[in-house]
Amino acid sequence: MQEKELEALVAERWRMALTLTGAMLLIYLGFVLLVAYAKGFMGSQIVPGLSWGILLGALVIVSAWVLNWIYTRWANTYYDERVKRILGR
Repeated sequence: MQEKELEALVAERWRMALTLTGAMLLIYLGFVLLVAYAKGFMGSQIVPGLSWGILLGALVIVSAWVLNWIYTRWANTYYDERVKRILGR
């Protein structure tokens, strides 16, 4: 029974990791595609000195931090506790 629970937990970890990786890839590739094909939009000014390209570039970096925080929080509150319970520690 313990082995099946651990296998299920490992599968959950992979799903979480792949989901967050996919989200980061979509964000990053979306940004790159905007840079490549929407130059006018990316260069347009929101306010003097701040273009959409700069703002979205900064948001790509922030999204990486947020996705990392989501994974770390999930691992610390859910995954680690399940591993301890399964292994009986």
